[in-house]
Amino acid sequence: MANKTTSLSQDQALDLHLQENGVETQKIINHPVGLFVLFFTEMWERFSYYGMRALLVLFLVSEASKNGWAWSREDASSLYGWYTGLVYLTPILGGYIADKVTGYKKAIILGALIMTLGHASMALEGVSQNFFYIGLVLLITGNGLFKPNISSIVGQLYPAISDKKDAAYTIFYMGINSGAFLGILMCGYVGEKVGWHWGFGLAGVFMFFGMLQFYFAQKLFGKLGGKTTQAQNDKSDQNETLPKKAINQRLWVVGILSIFTIFFWMIFEQAGGSMTIFAKDYTLRILSGNPAIIFKWVDAILTIFPLIAVSIVLIALAKKISTKYPLTILFTAISFVIIWGLAIWKVQKEFTAINTEVPASWFGILNSFFIVSLAPFFSKLWETKFNPSGPIKFGFGLIFVGLGFAGLAYGGMNIPKGANFAQVSMFWLIFAYFFHTVGELCVSPVGLSYVSKLTPARLVGLMFGVWFTCTAIGNKLAGVTSGLIDKINAQYSISIFFVILTVIPIIAGLILFLLNPILKKWMHGVH
Repeated sequence: MANKTTSLSQDQALDLHLQENGVETQKIINHPVGLFVLFFTEMWERFSYYGMRALLVLFLVSEASKNGWAWSREDASSLYGWYTGLVYLTPILGGYIADKVTGYKKAIILGALIMTLGHASMALEGVSQNFFYIGLVLLITGNGLFKPNISSIVGQLYPAISDKKDAAYTIFYMGINSGAFLGILMCGYVGEKVGWHWGFGLAGVFMFFGMLQFYFAQKLFGKLGGKTTQAQNDKSDQNETLPKKAINQRLWVVGILSIFTIFFWMIFEQAGGSMTIFAKDYTLRILSGNPAIIFKWVDAILTIFPLIAVSIVLIALAKKISTKYPLTILFTAISFVIIWGLAIWKVQKEFTAINTEVPASWFGILNSFFIVSLAPFFSKLWETKFNPSGPIKFGFGLIFVGLGFAGLAYGGMNIPKGANFAQVSMFWLIFAYFFHTVGELCVSPVGLSYVSKLTPARLVGLMFGVWFTCTAIGNKLAGVTSGLIDKINAQYSISIFFVILTVIPIIAGLILFLLNPILKKWMHGVH
């Protein structure tokens, strides 16, 4: 196949690849409709994950009078780190199981079912605390089967070496962040304003719909995502035409980039830890007068317009596949009716409220909002002549995430040493989330694409597992560093805490710039 496609254009090679694998060939914006089925499946899975994550630390540290568990910040951050770390550690096992036993599609469905049960268990935390911990275990287990394998199918939709993959993973990443945005917005609001268990339960409802819409669209992917034999791997693996040394060097590049993601996620995942604590205890969130009115309108716009955008994507998908796959469209449509109902209820409730208090979880939506807003620009950017190598993109991503914390360090300069409460302008959190988003767009979707492009087909599930294992380490370190906020604040200041988080990723980014020449050489023609 390698020789057959080298002389074809990117679009022609894609069409040939889809036809040979029995995949639905219809397209939306020059990408297979299958990409958008995966888009919605991942959207609802991320709704469930980020919706629950937005509540986790807040629930644990909230007073018993507010039905929280009144944990210390350090203990809450520790559990947060263990949970998010294990969520990204189990994919290495899930990728192996899919590669050797179930195939990707079955692993995704099983993982989604287990996660649905996990959210249902967490919704019963008021009955017994044991349900809370059982729910966390189920979520960790289910995610291990789901996460690496849906990313693998995205890569399989395209020829092994295709410049369209970067754009495809960026579109897929819009699905990830559309779900994260809606999950944080809705589950966070319901959890803080109505009840924690309602927020946990709501996350599971949409995980269930995500599972159903994928289940009824399986045939759309043809041979892709099934249990593959060694013969099929050898046939589809274009890397086999390379010398073994070149294949190994490409795998080294995947490994090195994965290691640098540890530094990125250690800093970026402060969003659910120290940044949530900063939003809760150090940010001015009770508004009145014109600021309150402005926030209500901004919140309404941020609630409605992203929903309009993803609804348009759903309509485009329905036009293409509703005849062949009616149940997929039906269940996705039902989920959208529910989310639209929640959105209208939320906006109406806020506009009629006497007091305006910005939920601490609300700031988490900014990252996802900026992702959805900026991803189309980056998707087009990576298809132009201005398309730097992977290591350069990663380096910029690390530097941008550091700059975000530089803003928080500056904004918190006047907070007294050891203070447990302050009222800093919301601007600095908005500033930080914007730069973190730009950094994320340079790292995460690009990284998924490079794992797919650089890895032999027979190892792709395993290497996605390696990628997510490094993400797991970064998430665990995020919990550890977040737990140091009180100690560093007491000894120095909260501003110094954020200065440390500024310096670490910037140094890592500069090191990647220095490594770029050798890593680019080791990629052997993959850009």
